[in-house]
Amino acid sequence: MPLTIGQVAERTGLSVHTLRFYEKEGLFAMPVRRVGGQRVYGEAELEWLYLCTRLRASGMPLPMIREYAELVREGPATVEARLSLLRDHRERVTARVAELQGCLDLVSRKVAMYEEHLAAGGDDPLWAGSHLARDAEPERREFRR
Repeated sequence: MPLTIGQVAERTGLSVHTLRFYEKEGLFAMPVRRVGGQRVYGEAELEWLYLCTRLRASGMPLPMIREYAELVREGPATVEARLSLLRDHRERVTARVAELQGCLDLVSRKVAMYEEHLAAGGDDPLWAGSHLARDAEPERREFRR
């Protein structure tokens, strides 16, 4: 059953403005159909939008999504190029997940440190020194550039 742009916005959580922007930027794999001058969307467009929003959420830039959509439009001869594009993106996502896991580990250590301090009644003599030095010392690392 065809959906209007407003219905798609409601179902996807994307604004009407964003849907128009995606269309204008060539992010749809197939052209959005028009009936009586109105955009109409079907299940294929909804599935494509879901893919696009997941790619965006994973950090894929819009120009890369556009490139992917162009490859899809070009057909089966571009399968290897699409695979390559997605593999490259997967590597970036994997690296970002590892970076975020390191951040989570650090925050978790800090939470545990504060919970232990509070559980001990907050009277640990080691906490009498500079709070800035105490918070930074166990976590000193080389900064990556």
